[in-house]
Amino acid sequence: MKPSYDAIVVGAGSMGMSAGYELASRGLHTLLIDAFDPPHNQGSHHGEPRLIRHAYHGGAAYVSLALRADERWLELERMTGEKLLERSGVLNMSDPAIYSYDVRLHDALTHSVVIERLDAGEIRERWPGVQLADGYEGLYEPNAGYLYSEKCVAAYRRAALEAGAVLLTNTFVTDIVPDAGGVTVHTKQGSFTAGKVLISAGAWFKSLKPFVSLPIRPIRKVVGWFETEGTGFDAGKFPGFTLGTRDGGYYGFPSIDGKGLKIGRHDTGVEWQPGEELAPFGFYPEDEGDLRRVLSSVMPGAAGRLLSGAVCKYEMTPDEDFIIDTHPVHRNVLLAGGFSGHGFKFASVVGEIAADLLERGVTRHDIGLFSLSRFASVYQG
Repeated sequence: MKPSYDAIVVGAGSMGMSAGYELASRGLHTLLIDAFDPPHNQGSHHGEPRLIRHAYHGGAAYVSLALRADERWLELERMTGEKLLERSGVLNMSDPAIYSYDVRLHDALTHSVVIERLDAGEIRERWPGVQLADGYEGLYEPNAGYLYSEKCVAAYRRAALEAGAVLLTNTFVTDIVPDAGGVTVHTKQGSFTAGKVLISAGAWFKSLKPFVSLPIRPIRKVVGWFETEGTGFDAGKFPGFTLGTRDGGYYGFPSIDGKGLKIGRHDTGVEWQPGEELAPFGFYPEDEGDLRRVLSSVMPGAAGRLLSGAVCKYEMTPDEDFIIDTHPVHRNVLLAGGFSGHGFKFASVVGEIAADLLERGVTRHDIGLFSLSRFASVYQG
C-alpha cells in the first residue's frame, strides 16, 4: 500500500464511503480508512431500512438536498444493479400542538414535491391500522419511501473500489497531523499522507480529540420489530411513517418479508462514549416499553410480540443540523458529522458535496446551515 494519496477519508461509513466513491470517480487517488469493516454494526447505518423523505423540516435547503440525494441513489442503483430504494410512501403524523406542518408543506410545494395534507379521519380511512386521535394531522408523500442502508453502504464500497479507491479496514486512526506538505494520518498499520482529508467519523469523533473537538453527542438508540395482525402493515400496503406525540417522536417502517413492523424513538436516549460497551436491546425497560406504548395507542394491530431489537448510535448536534465545514485551523481538512439520526438519506449528496469541497473548494449546494460558525461559542479546535 502506497504512503501518499490525493485524498484520505477517515471513517468510511455511509457519508465517508459515498465521498470515497465520488473522489475516486473524479480521478483522485483516494484512501478510505475505517475502524471496522463497513457495512458494520458499530455506527449508525445498520439495521435496515432508513426513511427517505422530500418534504423536510428545517427549511428549503433540506428539501433541495433530499431531492438531489434521491437522484443520486437512483444513479447508484443503475450503476450497481442493486435495488436500494423502495417507494413505499411516507406518512408524517403529528399533534399540531407539538408540531405544525405549515412551513414544511410550503417548502415542499415550492420544490414541486407531490404531497397531500390529511386530517386524522382521512388517515384512519386510508390506513385502518392507524387509530389516530381526532385533532392530529398528516402529510403523505407517495414518492417517498425507504433505503436499504447496509446495501447502500456496500454498493458504494464496491463502486469506490471499482473506481480505484483503496480501503483499509479494521484500522483505528491514532493521530492526524497537518504540516506544510499536507496531512498525515497515523494508524497502527502505518502512516499515510494526502493533500486533503475528510473526517466523517460518526459517533467516534471524540476519539480524535484534541485535533477535532465538535459539539457532537453520541447517543445510544434502539429500534424494535413487532409482530402484526393480518396484512395491513405489510410492505406494499403500509407506508413508512413518522409520528409526533406529546410523549415523544417516533418513526417506523412496514413489515418487510414478514419481519415485523419496525419502530424507533427519535428523542431521548443514553449518552455513549467511544470505547464503552453499548448496552444491548432490552437493557433498559424503556427500550421495548416506549415503543410498545406508542404502538398500543396508535397502531394496536402492530403491537404484537417483539420479534427482534437492535441498538445503534445517533450523533447529535445541539440543533440537530449537520456539520459540513472545513476545520477552523486547517483548511485542507473537511469535517462531516453530527447527522443527528436523520442524515442517512442524505449520504449520497453529502458524498458529492464533500468531493466538491475537497476537489474545488466550493459546491453548488446550499450548505450554509451546516457551518461550524454557528457553534463559535462552544467550539474549541
